Amino acid sequence: MVFVGLDAHQGLYVATILDPANERVKQFKVKSSLDKFIVTLRKHLHDRPCRICFEASCDYGHLYDRLKEVAQQVVVAHPGKLRLIYADKRKNDKIDAFKLAKLLYAELVPQVHVPDEVVRSWRRTIELRTTLVHKRTRAKVSQRALLRGCGISMPKKLWSKAGLAWLSTVTLPTPADALHRDLLLDELEHFDGQIKRATRYLDGVGSQHPGVWLLRTIPGVGPRTSEAVMAYIDRPHRFRRNNQIGAYFGLVPCQDQSAGRNRLGHITREGPATVRALLVEAAWWGVRHDPTLKAYFEKRCGKNGARKKIAIVATAHYLARVMLAMLKSGEVWRPAA
Repeated sequence: MVFVGLDAHQGLYVATILDPANERVKQFKVKSSLDKFIVTLRKHLHDRPCRICFEASCDYGHLYDRLKEVAQQVVVAHPGKLRLIYADKRKNDKIDAFKLAKLLYAELVPQVHVPDEVVRSWRRTIELRTTLVHKRTRAKVSQRALLRGCGISMPKKLWSKAGLAWLSTVTLPTPADALHRDLLLDELEHFDGQIKRATRYLDGVGSQHPGVWLLRTIPGVGPRTSEAVMAYIDRPHRFRRNNQIGAYFGLVPCQDQSAGRNRLGHITREGPATVRALLVEAAWWGVRHDPTLKAYFEKRCGKNGARKKIAIVATAHYLARVMLAMLKSGEVWRPAA
């Protein structure tokens, strides 16, 4: 068994091969396509079994699938946690590849879970819809700013059919302002159509997934929250303990503990921001409509209500733990007695 550290870029691959005695066998660079790199790697391996390690990047899933054709095991390293293990003043592609091979040999690689292509595509679609919603919100904010800048009072329901009809006919001070208004309306209509297409697709995927339906039994958890949580959890049993899900979604506080001192700061905000935001939104709805979540929130909020933000994040963390437990057991939501 040999160990291969790979520093991969678009059109550039630098690899280091170590033998079981932890000696550098070969280091080579391929400035071409991934197919060419795999052919070159096979030549250097000489049919020897190998393990490969590389850092996660935007295309790590495709690279992982292709390298599995060559290696007995492919390990994807968490780039943020790698820096904590192997900090160095000197950094280049060859050094990085050598370090990855050494860490792989020493079994010190902080691994990243790699879902299959279907789940990766599902995640990308969820993030795409979130991006489209943000773009639509930006168009709405720009439209309101334009009207305020022109000194025009707006109806309360500006984005209803009646409000949009009023907006399209309202008289603006200059032709430039009218052009600005029309372009923003076109943009808003365009994003509405794209969001509807993405939503229809996601609804179709979620309707066929039992985990999505299971999570929707929780008060405040709708289709968008349940599908996002399910897509990013992927395999519930890969989490040995339910409280690990909080760290995965970045809902736990930063900690600086030494001897008798223990300082807790803001939440880490690691993991997918989309899921974290949806969990907080679901927590707010649940606190207003479900006695169990309301009691959990109020217990952590305090009597004076000064800890509302901390309490709602704690409630979102609680929701995440409950979701993981439900996915592991297959049981629906059960309110506390």
